[in-house]
Amino acid sequence: MDTATRLLRLLSLLQSRPQWDGAELATKLDITPRTVRRDVTRLRSLGYPIDAEAGIGGGYRLGPGGRLPPLLLEDEEAVAVAVGLRAATTTTVSGVEEAAISALAKLNQVLPMRLREQVAAISAQVTQLPQGDLPTIDGDVLTTLAAACRDTEGLHFAYRTHNGTDTNRSVEPLRIVHTGRRWYLVARDRDRNAWRTFRVDRITNPEPTGIRHHFTNPPDPLALVAEGTNIAPWDLVARILVHANAATVTRHIPANQAVVHPIDATTCELRFAANDLAPLVTQVTRIPWPFEILDPPELRTAVQALAHRLLNA
Repeated sequence: MDTATRLLRLLSLLQSRPQWDGAELATKLDITPRTVRRDVTRLRSLGYPIDAEAGIGGGYRLGPGGRLPPLLLEDEEAVAVAVGLRAATTTTVSGVEEAAISALAKLNQVLPMRLREQVAAISAQVTQLPQGDLPTIDGDVLTTLAAACRDTEGLHFAYRTHNGTDTNRSVEPLRIVHTGRRWYLVARDRDRNAWRTFRVDRITNPEPTGIRHHFTNPPDPLALVAEGTNIAPWDLVARILVHANAATVTRHIPANQAVVHPIDATTCELRFAANDLAPLVTQVTRIPWPFEILDPPELRTAVQALAHRLLNA
């Protein structure tokens, strides 16, 4: 390999693993360890931070900061990235649309014709269902929250509650959950000493505290968001005993429609909510397994009335 090709290959290897032994790199590149050291020096001069440690357990690793390394993508990866960028051009995260369009233009410029045709064919057959008037998410806010979740670092931010009250929150973030329509931060509220879900579009001015935290027994973020969005805001909650395995029920009933709680290997409890009986009756009629209505009593009455009406028809 010529020097430029070898440097690109060396960068690709350093991105693929956290750490490489010098002898391993020499073998992979079919060069001597001395040439590896020279190439590392060349890459450093170009702005790529490469850390090196001598001795047992040492080696080379690509450090943080510096220039963004070039991405070397396989054909399937390039197609996946291009299709993903096209989808990102219609996201609700502010600032991402323009960045996605810019990145897609750069990628299309270097894609081989055969791959460009694949991307065009996929995009031509995919149509996104309109999501209605969804709130826009600030991209910088989302990035700050994601970094705090990754680094297990506390956050302070201003938060507007569902009734429009402005509050200040101090939290220990766990995970960001996207339901397909909205983004939620799952975090432990320090002041209330309880787990909470926060709509990201209602968060402003998030600031890391510099204080790290550790969770010993955190809740399931998906279950917490499902509980907060599917159950808590509604007046009537249906509790259904379903004679089927919880995993089976979860595969057929998505988390944005109901909350599934396993009881044993063959039964589970299904909960969903609404502000009146009619949607609950509709949900019950869609359950394909044997079930019993536990609560509320008026739901049992409404379902029995519907059953009699259908039998008479």
